[in-house]
Amino acid sequence: MPKLTAYEPYIHPDCEIAETSFGRFCEIGRGSRVAHSVIGDYSYCDRCCDIANADVGKFSNIASFVRIGATDHPLDRASLHHFMYRSASYWDDAADDADWFAHRSARRAVIGHDTWLGHNAQIKPEVTVGHGAVVASGAIVTRDVAPYTIVAGIPAKPVRRRLPAEVAERLMALAWWEWNHAELRAALADFRALPAEAFLEKYGG
Repeated sequence: MPKLTAYEPYIHPDCEIAETSFGRFCEIGRGSRVAHSVIGDYSYCDRCCDIANADVGKFSNIASFVRIGATDHPLDRASLHHFMYRSASYWDDAADDADWFAHRSARRAVIGHDTWLGHNAQIKPEVTVGHGAVVASGAIVTRDVAPYTIVAGIPAKPVRRRLPAEVAERLMALAWWEWNHAELRAALADFRALPAEAFLEKYGG
């Protein structure tokens, strides 16, 4: 694994990055495409991910081949094809449809802090995945996911809570993902060794 830094993301080869901002200690896996997005501190994606029009929180774990914010086609027009909005690729005297691209960019997917998106999962536009939630491999998420909930299936449905509701609420109140790098290092042994309830007892959540 590469050494990550607070100054710039580690971007593996063969990636396409457009109009995206990155927090500290971020990593983007080989062959991924990230556009019109915000990637929070410590978040990473594995290889061959496709992330568009997304606001990704801190400490998000994004497995390989995940797609977030898949762009859509106009269902109510005479055609679905992108010649209507990528028109400059087809005619010298036609411009691209800026309004359509603005509409797409406005349909944000939101991924909370400390989330895990499994291999080949899809998160549709205008969906929020709550803090601490887990999306199973291959799931297609078409509706919001509650914090600290595990979802699976097509379309994704809740399987169980990751942690009891009271514990989840206390973790969100503690908001350890806002701690600075030194504070995280100081608590590293406890992150590794303590179950969530004991961690909360020690750190006042």
